Amino acid sequence: MTIAPDTEVYYDPYDIGIVNEPYPVYARLRDEAPIYYNERYDFWAISRYADVEKALSDWETFSSSRGDILELVQSDFDMPKGVMMMEDPPVHTMLRGLMSRVFTPRRMAEIEDQIRRYCVNCLDPLVGSGGFDIIAELASMMPMRVIGMLLGIPESEQVSVRDANDANLRTKPGAPMKVVTADKIADGRIYADYIDWRDEILRYTQVVAGAGNETTGRLIGWLAKVLAEHPDQRREIVEDRSLLTRTVDETLRFEPTGPHVARWIARDFECYGTTVPAGSAILLLFGAANRDPRRYDDPDTFNIHRDNISHITFGKGVHYCLGANLARLEGRVALDELLNRWPEWDIDYETARLAPTSTVRGWEELRLALP
Repeated sequence: MTIAPDTEVYYDPYDIGIVNEPYPVYARLRDEAPIYYNERYDFWAISRYADVEKALSDWETFSSSRGDILELVQSDFDMPKGVMMMEDPPVHTMLRGLMSRVFTPRRMAEIEDQIRRYCVNCLDPLVGSGGFDIIAELASMMPMRVIGMLLGIPESEQVSVRDANDANLRTKPGAPMKVVTADKIADGRIYADYIDWRDEILRYTQVVAGAGNETTGRLIGWLAKVLAEHPDQRREIVEDRSLLTRTVDETLRFEPTGPHVARWIARDFECYGTTVPAGSAILLLFGAANRDPRRYDDPDTFNIHRDNISHITFGKGVHYCLGANLARLEGRVALDELLNRWPEWDIDYETARLAPTSTVRGWEELRLALP
């Protein structure tokens, strides 16, 4: 989206034009309005890396007690208790300690072979096809299959579980998410048959699985698109698979699957001579921060050899994403198996379609054209 330089900067997470091409707007926000207020939707936003990084570590001001989705933060509903993402310390600390046992390095290593077998089974039948939609054939199902591996959900029921999660997170194009009840985001009822624990675990599982399904699936789509547009770097990875992990992280920096998170302002916040009052909703713009030239050299260039790829797509501080290593693992294995079969591909841009949601940014349809 192109904005004339003599117009006032405007950011709107529901504007389809901005969602499709957010980076020019992000650049103007960083330079002209590092603390920004949207009167129409009554939210604030910060966009510079240093400010977003600091906010993520300051839970006493930037509270997660009303969730991390703008519509939830602004809703009148009481937040469900016992969901780690909707709690601040000390409750958050206790819940995180319990749930971290699910995402240990040992557990990730144990399921890597299962993830790889799933990728092989998805991709082998497509060899010789001339092209396929990587979202439909792999990215939309793989994250839910992996959650199924972790929780023991039967394969026959994983599609319905995924669809129920997606329905909770989707929005109509150009419109905010409708929050009928906050409990619906994290009630966990669809997992009750697979877990014997209490309601708190069901609620947390709902949030982790829903977020993981959306963000990891979108990551696989971005890997395919970005590497189609950077064939020289893709060929380097074909020859040197030690670059896979760097590629995943540079893609997460360059095209974050979650462009922002929301926070509830628990106490007045002073920023660039402006006071953001307690009780406000604020967006921390990961997509803008990850391309801040104050933090990165040549940030709008995709570069798997970047000196410091470190990004904030998975957050920071007490709410750093517990599933970050699982997402990296899925992205690395999926890309590895893709390159094993097709070292070259292009994108069919005529059919490519971004997902209509304000909570994540990624591809609903992305067809690879194969030689």
